[in-house]
Amino acid sequence: MKHSEGTFQGVRDLKIYHQAWLPEGKPRAAILIVHGLGEHSGRYANVVNRFVPSGFALYGIDHIGHGKSGGEREMLARFEDFTEPLAVYQKMIAEAHPGLPLFIYGHSMGGLITAFYLLDHQKEFTGAILSAPAVKIPQNISALTVTLGRVFSTIAPKMGLIQLDASGISRDDAVVKAYNNDPLVFHGKTAARLSAEMLRAMMRVTAEVEKITLPLFILQGSADYLVDPDAAKMVYEKAASVDKTLKLYDGLFHEVHNEPEREVMFNDLETWINAHI
Repeated sequence: MKHSEGTFQGVRDLKIYHQAWLPEGKPRAAILIVHGLGEHSGRYANVVNRFVPSGFALYGIDHIGHGKSGGEREMLARFEDFTEPLAVYQKMIAEAHPGLPLFIYGHSMGGLITAFYLLDHQKEFTGAILSAPAVKIPQNISALTVTLGRVFSTIAPKMGLIQLDASGISRDDAVVKAYNNDPLVFHGKTAARLSAEMLRAMMRVTAEVEKITLPLFILQGSADYLVDPDAAKMVYEKAASVDKTLKLYDGLFHEVHNEPEREVMFNDLETWINAHI
């Protein structure tokens, strides 16, 4: 396995960190990983170690305000601060591998970023993988809360609103411990600006998900209490894709790729990817 890393200039000249893991021989396909809220591309070792030896080239990007990229932690001006660097990086991958099948793999908030991006850029990909996609406004968020979120986004954009319960990412205690001790993970409350921009993106995806026609593989742990499993079901039911698969993994938590039973999902996913190369 060959590893490389680098940076490029993103919006407002902020440094965007990226890394790649390449097989020894010619890759069969490329997979672009889009990570979730507060984390970074380096947390996908299980995905890398499973798919690179099978001949896949994996690529990861750290979003603005995340991981090794520039910007104040979990702060942005607008949701497009995530998708515009993604467009740059996707073109870099395509130029490195002309004609190679390219899949995009978005987890959690990364699933929201991916779905939002696909509304305008799905022709760039062979297929999309959405893992516990945070694309649906939680039922416990009222219209008043949404309005207040928009107000605070303007007058107090850095004010922390929501704290992630790390115990919900995996049933593997070692995964949770590593997450809590990872200096590249943001452990504070999500700021009002980011929360409001995520809600805006959720509203657009919910309203326009029928535009997605790309082959989809949607995976979700049934016991996930960080992202409502109904979000995955919503994408599956509303996307116009003729070729779409929804896999619900019974009893698994938020990060199926970091659960003890992850090989079951990996086998399902590899079978699906092989059928689309």
